[in-house]
Parts: sequence; structure tokens; C-alpha cells
Amino acid sequence: MSQAAVPVPIRPRSLVSRLRRGVLDARALTWRNLLRYLRLPQLVVFSTIQPVMFVLIFRFVFGGAIQAPPGRSYVDFLMPGIFAQAVAFGAVGTGIGLAEDMGKGLIERFRSLPMAQSSVVVGRTTADLARNVFVVVLMAVVGFLVGFRPGTGPVAFMAGILVLLVFGYALSWIFVLVGLSASNAETAQAAAFPTLFPLVFASSAFVPVDTMPGWLQVFAANQPVSLTVDAVRALMLGGPTTSAVLRSLAWSAAILAVFVPLAVRRYRRAV
Repeated sequence: MSQAAVPVPIRPRSLVSRLRRGVLDARALTWRNLLRYLRLPQLVVFSTIQPVMFVLIFRFVFGGAIQAPPGRSYVDFLMPGIFAQAVAFGAVGTGIGLAEDMGKGLIERFRSLPMAQSSVVVGRTTADLARNVFVVVLMAVVGFLVGFRPGTGPVAFMAGILVLLVFGYALSWIFVLVGLSASNAETAQAAAFPTLFPLVFASSAFVPVDTMPGWLQVFAANQPVSLTVDAVRALMLGGPTTSAVLRSLAWSAAILAVFVPLAVRRYRRAV
């Protein structure tokens, strides 16, 4: 007489196993997004044309009319602001790309697969972080060609790049939420730029804050773009760095703490 088979209970995955699976899934989707950039290089080209144009316009058109702080050339003052603008506008591409994937039904397909739910947005933001590395390096080359000369050593210069990349990565999570909340890519773009433009242009990126009206100086001096630009200037050109860098990193940490959970939760409810 045969014995009835006893069902083996399925043990829940351990925390370490779930984390490992999430990392592997995110790595696979990061590679998928990087391959998309390799196969469609115009996506990267067009994201670099705008900051290059800003460098040339502000350097050769507006540079003679804008007074840099004493003892500093305008091109040196300008380039940290251009770096910050490049990573900030690059973050918009994160939201647009996710909205486009939503419109094509790709996100719905991902959700049907046995994969970590957060890996889709983590993979997107990580790939866009890699794109930002390329964009910032290209902007640095353009800056050197038009006369940018850092006043500190290579270690401080690279620290400034790292502060920029951390800030750009934090901003990308804001636009993950925007992209997942928009009905299509055009709506995501329309919603993103009105939010981003005041932060970039009402900042210390292109002009000294003390040239602005008094009521605007309070906002401009304490908002995250200005604090990041000030930290990068201190690291690349010289000056007190500790307070500026800590305030920039604090903003980046606060943005991540707020928007990573919101974005992941929105993704789980998106489809």
C-alpha cells in the first residue's frame, strides 16, 4: 500500500535571498537600459547638446555682461553651474523614459515576471547615473576647451564630480515619481520642466546670488541646486568646503529618503 505524498511546505525567502535577488534583477535592468543608450546613441547626444550650448552662450555671449566674484573669471564661476544643470536636466530623462515604457506596456510586462518590483526603477536610475558620468566628463572637456581652469587638485576635483553625481541620482528619483504618475512621455516632460527651471535658474549656477532681489536671495541661497553648485565650486576652485558639501549631501539624502519609498510605492500601484 503506497503512502500518500506529504506536501513540502514552501519556505519564505530569507531577507538576504530577497536582497540578492533584487540586486541581480536591478543589475539586469540596468544593463538593459545601458544597451538602449548604446543602440540609440542619439539619446545621449541630444542630452549633451543643450549643456554644451549653454556653455558656449554664457561663455561668449553673456559672459562679458555678467560680473563674476572678485578674483575669479566668469568661465571658472560658470562651469560648476553648468555641471549641476546638466545632471538636473538629465534627471528629467529618467521620468520621460519611464513614462514612455508605461505607454508601451513594458512596465506591465515587467510586473508579470517573477522579479523584484523595485528593480525596474532602480535599474532605470542606475543606468541614468552612468549616463550622467559620461555627460559630466564631456562637459568638463568642453569647459577646459573654453578656458575653465580648476584651482584645486585632482582629488578635490573628483570629489566635486561625486557630489554632482549623488545630487543627480537623488533628483532622478523625483522624476521617477513624475514619470510613473504621468499618462505619457509628453505629459511627464511638461510636468517636469516647470518644476526644474526655477530651481536651476533661480540659483547660484549662472550669477552670484547677491545680485538678485532680496526676497529671492533667501530662496536662491538655500535651495538644493545652489548648495550643490556652491559645494562643487568650493571643491574645484578652492574655498571652505566642509559646510557646503555637507549641506548638499544632506539635501540629496533628504530627497532620497522621501522620494525612493514614494516612487517604489507608486510603481507597485502603477498598473
